[in-house]
Amino acid sequence: MADATVTALVCRECGRTYPLEALHACDWCFGPLEVAYEYEAIGARPLREEIAAGPRTIWRYRALLPVDDAQPVELGGGWTPLVRAERLAAELGLGELWLKDDTANPTGSFKDRVVSVALTKARQLGFKVAACASTGNLAASIAAHAARAGMVSVVLVPKDLERAKTAMAAVYGATVVAVDGDYDEVNRLCIELVAEHESWAFANVNLRAYYAEGSKTLAFEIAEQLGWRAPDHVVVPIGSGSQLTKIAKGFDELGKVGLLTGDESAGVRISGAQAEGCSPVAAAFERGSDAVRPVRPSTIARSLAIGNPADGYYALQSVRRSGGAVESVSDAELLEAIGLLARTEGIFAETAGGVTIAALAKLAAAGVVRRDERVVAIVSGHGLKTVEVLGAAAEPCATVPPTLEAFEAAVGEGLTERAATEEVLACR
Repeated sequence: MADATVTALVCRECGRTYPLEALHACDWCFGPLEVAYEYEAIGARPLREEIAAGPRTIWRYRALLPVDDAQPVELGGGWTPLVRAERLAAELGLGELWLKDDTANPTGSFKDRVVSVALTKARQLGFKVAACASTGNLAASIAAHAARAGMVSVVLVPKDLERAKTAMAAVYGATVVAVDGDYDEVNRLCIELVAEHESWAFANVNLRAYYAEGSKTLAFEIAEQLGWRAPDHVVVPIGSGSQLTKIAKGFDELGKVGLLTGDESAGVRISGAQAEGCSPVAAAFERGSDAVRPVRPSTIARSLAIGNPADGYYALQSVRRSGGAVESVSDAELLEAIGLLARTEGIFAETAGGVTIAALAKLAAAGVVRRDERVVAIVSGHGLKTVEVLGAAAEPCATVPPTLEAFEAAVGEGLTERAATEEVLACR
């Protein structure tokens, strides 16, 4: 995009402006910075034509992203399926339900969106080392994109991270450092490292303002895939809260630049989903408070286990402004939801996706998500990354000798019953 359309970094709290550099906090009030755009200039362009002519990646929306590059750092992330979920909708008592399936991204999560933007900006600013604090998905994406860009990568993760996520980051060549602490402690260490390693691009620290903008592409794709119409309600998992706030910002921007069919942007309700073992935003919503009190995470949903969410307050405000809600679910409920989603729609989600679907079920039962709404649920990562949480459910239902008699004795009748009732096969 023309430089004039990205105007500055702006403090969310006091409104002071800063140059488009590797900055993440206001030096006056310490508020977070975000990218500001000249929407009138962007809206004057033939945006639908530009987008239609663009690649089937997040970079088709470069007019509304904070960095332009003829060859961005990317692996082809974005333009993931928007799946009409009729069987799941019937299970939940909903009408029109869609699933934004970000398990289809190159490293299996939505993080490929934010990392592509962050490392493209990092390369433009001259950084040679890409780094991050991560609960796993970001680590894998940073490592993969850095490998594509010829950058060195360093990722810091909690020591109890799922093995698949550690392996993904390592196989792409990252220096993986396990920290004896939870994500919030890992993140604090990375903030200290920024001061010591000024030549390193920490995607979710000193480049956070640019990194976060990548999540807007979820809103852009949903609207385009629905014929440039906004949905009525979107349910989003909450870790740091950044994804939710940027999805809300994305729908707002689509209205500002005239991309939506009709004036629908103000009607998008945003609801959040958290695991009960790490639900500071849901707790604040339930209390009717603006104070998001930090907690010590205790949940199998490690990708959402951020006890002190950087954007928690802003996520809470986005939800309230839109008329949505924030729901929390137990580990047992999220595991059940992973199975429900897989059985009804053929999508295998990691624990964060289980949180979203379980929260959607509770919100639907409570009438917060209504049957007459067009609803989109964000499925943000692939279940193969967290397969160990499934326990015996991920094992074979039977082990038999290679004979017809043994097979029929173990599962034959069960298969017939399953076909008739669409129930899950239980081995005898």
